Amino acid sequence: MNPKCSIIIRCYNEDTHIGKCLEGIMHQTEKDVEIILVDSGSTDATLSIASRYPVKVVYIAPEEFSFGRALNYGAREAQGEFLVMISAHCWPVYKDWLEQMTAPFEDPDVAVVYGKQRGWHTTQYSEHQIFRAWFPDQSDYHQETPFCNNANCAVRRSMWEKMPYNEELTGLEDLDWARRAMEKGYKIVYSAEAEILHVHDEPASRVLNRYRREAIAMKKIVPEERVTFLDFLRLAPKNIIADMVAAGREQALSGNISNIIVFRTMQFWGAYLGCRQRTEVSKQVKRTFYYPSENSKEKNTRRDGTIDYSAVENSEERI
Repeated sequence: MNPKCSIIIRCYNEDTHIGKCLEGIMHQTEKDVEIILVDSGSTDATLSIASRYPVKVVYIAPEEFSFGRALNYGAREAQGEFLVMISAHCWPVYKDWLEQMTAPFEDPDVAVVYGKQRGWHTTQYSEHQIFRAWFPDQSDYHQETPFCNNANCAVRRSMWEKMPYNEELTGLEDLDWARRAMEKGYKIVYSAEAEILHVHDEPASRVLNRYRREAIAMKKIVPEERVTFLDFLRLAPKNIIADMVAAGREQALSGNISNIIVFRTMQFWGAYLGCRQRTEVSKQVKRTFYYPSENSKEKNTRRDGTIDYSAVENSEERI
């Protein structure tokens, strides 16, 4: 019998978080799963930690890596009815995460389900604000836009077989896939109940890197979309002010002023640089996108059933 869910995890040097990710999967009420780890050249203890769990490891060479290609590698090994994607630096909050993620597929017109994301205690304030904006507290069972996010997402394997992920994009392969599904008449569902914690503990250079490669991808997906220099001059200050006002209301402004300014500046400067890209991205630049040199918890708003990760965290501290 094939499993109900094939969980695909892309990873590269994630020994700080992979244990919590896998432990969270082990605590799910949905047990009919297989776990596929797509590793792109980890040199730390990622694979050693993963070996403690029932995972199948698939390897992709660093020079072949793209986000879409890594997912296609994992999906080709999958046997489940649903492909569930979760990033290695994410972990479920609740024990019914998988149940909530797959329940909307009872509607045969649903092609994609993606879940709520929140930051950890190391997450920068502006990133918390982005999570709140992109992943609200209310579910949407008939979303009108193609937005989704493969850090916490599921698709039908039967649809993936007909429509693999775009392997040439430097990012946003999830949005591209959802857009193509919508064009075929399928629905996208956002499930606020399928919640994870997502760690983006990045220096300024990696924030810029992330938004630059996503802007390059957006240009290919939606060529008319642009972030101009005037957009940068308008959007960066606007978001900096909004974040500072929000932080002030939450009595969290002290200690966050500089990181708000840096994060929002890098976000929109990276988007501007990506939109300025005129030529194809070289292999060397792609490598910096995927392999950069640098190697908060919020209040739970739901019912009981959170997963206790303290034992995993204590174990990781001894590595």
